[in-house]
Amino acid sequence: MRVPLSWLREYVDLPVGTTARELAGRLTLAGLEVETVDELGSDITGPIVYGRVLEIEELTGFKKPIRYCRVDVGGANGTGEPQEIVCGARNFSEGDLVVVCLPGAELPGGFRIGARKTYGRMSAGMICSASELGLWEDHSGIIVLPEGFGAVGEDAIGPLGLREDVLDIAVTPDRGYALSLRGVARDAAALYGVDFHDPADVAVAESGGEGHPAEIDPALCDRYVLRGATGFDPDAPSPLWMKRRLHQCGVRPISLAVDVTNYVMLELGQPLHAWDRAQLRGALRVRAAEAGEKLETLDHVQRSLDTDDIVIADDSGPVNIAGVMGGLTTEISLTSTEVLVEAAHFDAMHIARASRRHQLSSESSRRFERGVDSAVQLAAATRAVELLAELGGATVETAYTHLDRTAAREPVTVRASHAGAVAGVDYPEGTTQRWLRAVGCEVEADGDLLRVVPPSWRPDITDPNDLAEEVIRFEGYENIPSIRPRASGRGLTASQRLRRAVGRALAGTGFHEVLNYPFVGERDLDGLQLAADDDRRDALRLANPLNEGEPLLRTTLLPGLFKALARNTGRGFTDVALYETGLVYRPRPGAPRAPMLAVDRGPDAEELARIEAALPDQPRRVGAVISGHAERAGWWGPGREAGWADAVQTARDVARVAGVELEVEADQHAPWHPGRCAALYVRVDGERLLVGHAGELHPRTVQAFGLPERTAAVEVELDRIERARTPVTAPEISTYPVATQDVALVVDSSVPVGRVSAALAEGAGELLESVRLFDVYTGDQVGEGSKSVAFALRFRAADRTLTAEEAGAARDAAVALATERTGAVLRG
Repeated sequence: MRVPLSWLREYVDLPVGTTARELAGRLTLAGLEVETVDELGSDITGPIVYGRVLEIEELTGFKKPIRYCRVDVGGANGTGEPQEIVCGARNFSEGDLVVVCLPGAELPGGFRIGARKTYGRMSAGMICSASELGLWEDHSGIIVLPEGFGAVGEDAIGPLGLREDVLDIAVTPDRGYALSLRGVARDAAALYGVDFHDPADVAVAESGGEGHPAEIDPALCDRYVLRGATGFDPDAPSPLWMKRRLHQCGVRPISLAVDVTNYVMLELGQPLHAWDRAQLRGALRVRAAEAGEKLETLDHVQRSLDTDDIVIADDSGPVNIAGVMGGLTTEISLTSTEVLVEAAHFDAMHIARASRRHQLSSESSRRFERGVDSAVQLAAATRAVELLAELGGATVETAYTHLDRTAAREPVTVRASHAGAVAGVDYPEGTTQRWLRAVGCEVEADGDLLRVVPPSWRPDITDPNDLAEEVIRFEGYENIPSIRPRASGRGLTASQRLRRAVGRALAGTGFHEVLNYPFVGERDLDGLQLAADDDRRDALRLANPLNEGEPLLRTTLLPGLFKALARNTGRGFTDVALYETGLVYRPRPGAPRAPMLAVDRGPDAEELARIEAALPDQPRRVGAVISGHAERAGWWGPGREAGWADAVQTARDVARVAGVELEVEADQHAPWHPGRCAALYVRVDGERLLVGHAGELHPRTVQAFGLPERTAAVEVELDRIERARTPVTAPEISTYPVATQDVALVVDSSVPVGRVSAALAEGAGELLESVRLFDVYTGDQVGEGSKSVAFALRFRAADRTLTAEEAGAARDAAVALATERTGAVLRG
């Protein structure tokens, strides 16, 4: 809502010297956020004066009509002689009063006026249009002022309102009253403790008979007013002051009848609609639209109406979508002489739904859907027809229609101390009553108990907390003391510490964290190459998804990571390593549907139990994706492409942070390449538990998501890894020397190296400190279908130096168990 300060001052007696920025600060602290204060005309400098056109000479021989004018500007030019000005406008005549910029003046946009020769004549100044002065958009010609507007030679900057401070207020949905000068003025008056002059205080006589016939459905419209004006002059122009104010508020001036309805709407907050009554057929009825009905609206669009729309209909059918936009057939035209003004109080939710359904957000719908004053309709319609009479020569009909089906507002009971209890401040006695009366509430006090009837213009006030908000905002949010909360809890939980440690470990190895939306679509699951019976396809569907293409809650982190990788590589990043820690959502078999909860109370124990039963399992996982170089090339070497082994190592890094050892086995699991996929296990209480997979992605998945070739990925379930954690104990450091034994074994090519390593470690016994693979060989020396794997075994005792015999015996025991379990043969 844009609020010109001079217009606001007509309704509130602001203290002398109050600036727009000071007022903006006070309003913002009281809950009406002023986004900007526009200082219109601050870049305008004079001399800009009134002038009288004395002579006009038509210049010929040019591509467009040009006029050479002599204009009387009094003594403003220092000589008293007529000013000679070349002008291309055609909408003025000799004797007209105009606005003249003399040399040295500067107009909006840094346009400086000077004297120069043009079209063969010397032009010293400019006769101005509304657009050039920044008054409003009008390219039809220059401004012709009415007689008596000003004296020749007098300064025109002030009287024309070229300089004005305008407050641009971001009105929240609960404060529809602030979409009017009336509402903002009332808050300003309360803040400064000054008088408020209600523009809705309009004298309305009793109806002098039957007005235009009308019927309403009280469920859709509980107050309806129609007032007529006859003998309206359709050629009557809107006065300059009205067009200027409309423009300052962001509304385009159109014609007098339309401008009047917009002006009253901005003034009082009540949307109005004006009909050409000659085009109406019979009584007007406010009803719900019928199935199949259509209406061509003012924007020349044929619209199919919904049965939830409120329409205004006459005997010919719908003529308006109520509160949203009028119909084309009954609009005010350039020949309309009979005007019928409508002011109504429509149901806010119906208007809001219709506005969104038809994608029509108008100034009227914005106000109706936020709630308008249910008692201002008669005053608004009367104000409008009186302006039509004053400015357009119309005669106001004494008979009018006023249908009132409103119900009295129920009082809200609240303790006077409630606002202080909410704010945590001891407000002085009487504070609550004072502020509630200032905003228009009727207050009856019975000790500390107050019965408060909110005013008709505040439909947002419905409960004690709303009343408390009014008191607190006028007392000042800034006056609520800031008290540091007392520390509670005992620091991070073990799970939180693990998640942070995992994040630090992955960041330390070159990964960047991403946070993806937890939504996927069927196309994403297809891209993962999941089988039809894969349990990852069993996903929860959102009732109201943000994106129709992603209506499912994710059952795996991988699609989001793949899309993030594709976006990065598509923008020229060739070496990318991303990770994400987050929840996935796995529906429980046979889980019931969650109940629909009431909004006027909290859920009871039974409802909470049903909600808990309907919730999916939500395990926490860590996922990562790698592409490009794991080690970049340079003068130090050729570099190395990232591959499946890096994905497996990433999983090991996550497990290592948790103090858990992973067991790795070859596997086939979408979306990984069948020959380059590893299953990852941990042991929990002797039970082997699958925690995830790692490896190189399947080529079809790479193609589906637009990923680089040979992309590798890993996904592990952090909750299961955490279950495998054991208490960490400090290692015993032996001061005795290590004994190293190398072992080379020949095994079948299909035997995983991890099985051989595990057998060696178990067979070596307690003296073994570590086992490390340092060579793998395939070739003629070991035969086709076999491979040679070489390990370094380190032995150490805590209490003595090992003898060669002890180290050899441990080595032989390790080899023996590896031979037994894997068929390994000691290589000679």
